[in-house]
Amino acid sequence: METQASLDYQRIARAIDYIQEHFREQPDLEEVAGNVHLSPAHFQRMFTEWAGTSPKKFLQYISLDHAKSVLRGRATLSEAAFETGLSSTSRLHDLFVKIEGMTPAEYKNGGRNLSIRYSFAESPFGSLIVASTDKGVCHMAFEDDETQALIHLRELFPNAAFQQKLDLLQQNALFIFQHDWSRLPEIKLHLKGTDFQLKVWESLLKIPMGGLSTYGDIAQRIGRPKASRAVGTAIGSNPVAFLIPCHRVIQSTGKFGGYMWGPTRKTAIIGWEGAQISQEG
Repeated sequence: METQASLDYQRIARAIDYIQEHFREQPDLEEVAGNVHLSPAHFQRMFTEWAGTSPKKFLQYISLDHAKSVLRGRATLSEAAFETGLSSTSRLHDLFVKIEGMTPAEYKNGGRNLSIRYSFAESPFGSLIVASTDKGVCHMAFEDDETQALIHLRELFPNAAFQQKLDLLQQNALFIFQHDWSRLPEIKLHLKGTDFQLKVWESLLKIPMGGLSTYGDIAQRIGRPKASRAVGTAIGSNPVAFLIPCHRVIQSTGKFGGYMWGPTRKTAIIGWEGAQISQEG
């Protein structure tokens, strides 16, 4: 059953699609609100409650010019944080998310000896499934259909034992969507991936919230400057949505590009994170 939060997100997503499709016409509040069948006042209020900022300001965060300016600025604030390891709310992923790779046996035999618990939850960006082993969260994905979500999970670990149950590991992971992150616990991930994939995913944790990076940047950071395409493939197979912020990797031109869970959702997350950082400042 859909919650009010998921219904609100669907309307926000339709509004984002409309804004992007009609960007050159610079649609006003009335036009966008009418497209999602809301009054301008209701739409403004709902959008601000969801994003933490006005539709007009949000449009700035998802514009090409803004993305380009963030990429240009990474040589200052973002790169300084990356190089020096400065602690801030915007670097919570790197500070609190810890990755452990599965053993070769766990990786190769389809999870034959793994017991995997899973549950369904709501986020600011729609419904999701989150799953965990005894060592950490092994999967988190945005999925609108619970049946399909479970099918996809079973395809990843065809030989594992499954139980629908919310545990502490999953709860800790879901805290990431809360606005007050001062009490965020350490989040443990137990991931099925090659050494190269794990290295790429760990590198993504170092992109600050509100920051953006390119595939070429990630390739440079892991010491494989000519492996941009392989980096893109590894990013595209990220098993843990949002926690491993593959949504922060965009094209060198400033265009957001594709996303496993849909380009509209990627745009929504980038804009939402920009709004959170603006509030923090």
